[in-house]
Amino acid sequence: MNRDSKQPPVVLCQSLGRVFEQGTHRIEVLRSVDFRVERGERIAIVGASGAGKSTLLHLMGGLDRPSSGTVEVDGMALAGRSESELAKLRNRALGFVYQFHHLLPEFSALENVAMPLLIAGKSAKDASTRATDMLKRVGLEHRIGHKPGEMSGGERQRTAVARAMVHQPMCLLADEPTGNLDHRNSEQIYDLMLELNESEKTALVIVTHDRALAQRMDRCLEMVDGQLQDVA
Repeated sequence: MNRDSKQPPVVLCQSLGRVFEQGTHRIEVLRSVDFRVERGERIAIVGASGAGKSTLLHLMGGLDRPSSGTVEVDGMALAGRSESELAKLRNRALGFVYQFHHLLPEFSALENVAMPLLIAGKSAKDASTRATDMLKRVGLEHRIGHKPGEMSGGERQRTAVARAMVHQPMCLLADEPTGNLDHRNSEQIYDLMLELNESEKTALVIVTHDRALAQRMDRCLEMVDGQLQDVA
């Protein structure tokens, strides 16, 4: 873990709250959450289904807006930014991996992984070179031209990890990234993310029900009653 006092946290949440209104019902999912992610840090968030873990990740990534409190990414406040500005910040600083791979079915593995770089304005040649290198690093050089429907579940998820890491983000936000995989494939995905954390110095925040994985992180936090608690 790298705690350079000269640099802001990768993600900083202060007094973060999120309330959902459903008719006359008011559901307080997050209550005054204070949370920070340092550069290169590895954090697991555990807790019961519906506890607010995914909601926290969405707020951290600017995919949802808080009811109260603030979120900063690399020292930049998310509040008041347009969707276009948020998209640019996400594409520069954050990577996302979900339980479902969300790959575009009509594109090859190479095209899917290159997409964030093309969106960021990289040339097709540079994007292809970097995406090819990333696919090799996740052991999928033999699948570069294959579409998602032609790959196994584990291969699709490794492709999703490659896509999330191809632009060398400061932080990878992973929401149950192996929820649809068997134990062997789950272990491979976790090992891959930890390896990339070491080599790329990318911080990891992983929401998981896998307590064994959680214990491999620098910190393990549990979401209880809308707040984060340290797990001993």
